[in-house]
Amino acid sequence: MMRAYIALGSNLGDSRQQLLDAIEKLSRLPNSHVLARSRLYRTPPWGNVEQPDFLNAVVAFETPMPPHDLLDALLEIEREAGRTRLGERWGPRTLDLDLLHVMGQTVNDERLTLPHPHISERAFVLLPLNDVAPDLEIPGQGRVSNLLRAVDTQGCEAMA
Repeated sequence: MMRAYIALGSNLGDSRQQLLDAIEKLSRLPNSHVLARSRLYRTPPWGNVEQPDFLNAVVAFETPMPPHDLLDALLEIEREAGRTRLGERWGPRTLDLDLLHVMGQTVNDERLTLPHPHISERAFVLLPLNDVAPDLEIPGQGRVSNLLRAVDTQGCEAMA
């Protein structure tokens, strides 16, 4: 079994329900378990700022699936939620699932880079990741709690 950290985001439709449904679908992947879930965070858009705010979360996840198989499962959950990839980076979406880190795994190919190379830059990832794994050391980037102190969290808000 491998421990993985997955970021979830949505800013179209019922974003809260999209995230909760995605977490439920993750928990039903074969022999896999959601170990912890962060609070939901409302965060300003990143990149293309002319769009609605996002809701974001992170789950700590245990699975026997190798990283590429897990990535395929995440993409299928996105498709089931109505996600279409039209080539626009950082645009609005019904659901976005990003594989952030898999303990003990480093991957760098055309489909996947682990750990995710931009964790340390993004408050919308670090805030919820800090909820579930503040002491996690991201290889080449640092400890989550320290990384969070170095990013701008203005406009980010934990939801009830």
